[in-house]
Amino acid sequence: MSSVVKTVTELVTPILEEQHFELVDLEYVKEGKNWFLRVFIDKEGGIDIEETAWVSERLSGLLDEITPDPFPQAYFLEVSSPGAERPLKKESDYENAIGEYINISLYQAVEGNKQFEGDLIRFDADTLTLNVRIKTREKEFTFERKNIAKARLAIKF
Repeated sequence: MSSVVKTVTELVTPILEEQHFELVDLEYVKEGKNWFLRVFIDKEGGIDIEETAWVSERLSGLLDEITPDPFPQAYFLEVSSPGAERPLKKESDYENAIGEYINISLYQAVEGNKQFEGDLIRFDADTLTLNVRIKTREKEFTFERKNIAKARLAIKF
């Protein structure tokens, strides 16, 4: 974990706990010429715009007070909901996603593919099993968790 992400996680966690919000993800990334500090939050029943604005204001004030400044360059702070395609990071995210339609990206291809979408059937510490629809049939795939680069909820069309 980068020092910026670690520092911001330590700052934002008490703010979120005070309101019973959850830290879903936090990233510090460069896109084009700009740097972004993105904080994704949620709560039971979903987060609204007023709540994200409240967290943004509180966090922004705390970030301005840090000495020395941990940010090597200027950045944009974004606090938002993870959205419909919420990333699956923690064990509890996977538990809540059993029976849901998800997307996974793999480090190494399985049967020639690095992306799969399907219903999450089960998972454990080592594997994750999806029921994937291929044209008109369904097939179960079991993936090694160490081969999963990213996982997120997906929208079924």
